[in-house]
Amino acid sequence: MATPADLFDEGAVRPAKPPGAEGHRARMRARLLSAGADALADHELLEMVLHTALPRRDTKAIAKALLAQCGSFAAAIAAPLSDLRAVEGLGEAGAAALKTVQAAALRLARTEIVNRPLLDNWGRLMDYLTATLARERVEQFRVLFLDTRNHLLADEVQSRGTVNHTPVYPREVVKRALELHAAAVILVHNHPSGDPTPSRDDIEMTAETRKAAEALSIVLHDHLIIGNGKWVSLRRENLL
Repeated sequence: MATPADLFDEGAVRPAKPPGAEGHRARMRARLLSAGADALADHELLEMVLHTALPRRDTKAIAKALLAQCGSFAAAIAAPLSDLRAVEGLGEAGAAALKTVQAAALRLARTEIVNRPLLDNWGRLMDYLTATLARERVEQFRVLFLDTRNHLLADEVQSRGTVNHTPVYPREVVKRALELHAAAVILVHNHPSGDPTPSRDDIEMTAETRKAAEALSIVLHDHLIIGNGKWVSLRRENLL
């Protein structure tokens, strides 16, 4: 006899499981464990993640709806909650599962740069910043505060703005560096358009921050602009 737990999930009547669903998921698990995540397509990986949170739903259909809306696995886990809530059948539990995966990915990427000299681990740093910022839909300005060995003391969001602007106050950056006893800083922000080409305002703000920092013996190592799949270093472009 069916129990209430069998019939209901988050207060909604459970759709019937599609024929062969358990065998389908078992085959995906076997491929994942034997051949690794690359053996699964994006919709299959999403389906497996969602099944842990929605075991009584047709997560294959939800996964395909997510991909149709977001375009990729990475974009799905990074999507704003407002977008996720619009996907039929996902619910709070499904959205939380996706955000848990995103948080785990970011925490793993951050672990790769903690307790290491950032300037000697540029690839890992860019992986972390790309994962953190590349899919943000508004500009976000962050500062990486470093100690005398260029180890990360703090990674802080200083401000959030609009799709093409965020306010930046050089004196606030320097003030926070002094509070943290930082010896150096790296400025970071994203361009939601996907094009990381620095604007005139970006270049001028960098010059102002460098001047304010140097007055207090704080080094500005770089200003990094993150786009969609690409990034720009103002130092490498001789703009710092």
